[in-house]
Amino acid sequence: MFFVDLFKFVLNFLASIANMLKFGTNRVLGLAPGGVLQRAKTSFPRLYHERVVDHYNNPRNVGSFDKNDPGVGTGLVGAPACGDVMKLQIKVDNETGKIVDACFKTFGCGSAIASSSVATEWVKGKQMEEVLSIKNTEIAKHLSLPPVKLHCSMLAEDAIKAAVKDYEAKHAKLSSSEQAADA
Repeated sequence: MFFVDLFKFVLNFLASIANMLKFGTNRVLGLAPGGVLQRAKTSFPRLYHERVVDHYNNPRNVGSFDKNDPGVGTGLVGAPACGDVMKLQIKVDNETGKIVDACFKTFGCGSAIASSSVATEWVKGKQMEEVLSIKNTEIAKHLSLPPVKLHCSMLAEDAIKAAVKDYEAKHAKLSSSEQAADA
């Protein structure tokens, strides 16, 4: 009889612990009223500026151009410290030197994606000389990036410069091959 009573007691005890764990876990996971996740929405400030969130959720100009197109410059840069990789491409009007379109593909954090998105918006419609003056500090300020995310805006600046350099290298090759054909 003693063992039967002890067995029932242990079963009831384990059942009550299971219920406490079930409801306690739900509360911690935010699944029950007053849970951590529900409180976090109201008691903690947003960690990213709304512009970063907007460009992350709705990135502008995502895509890719044919890298062999003579009117396209491609900048591919990466940050070994965090693993972010950014490809930014510009499409240039060969007659005017004006950037008529831009696109990007970025594998990285939200700040890197937002920086890429902003960079493509800023380069469109500008002359190539103008875009070389875009600095990472301007992108970081526009997005209100924290100091630990400044490397993301630096990637965007480097990608712009690399895309311009690639475009110019293609045209140096084209003009030298045209001169050789004319001779």
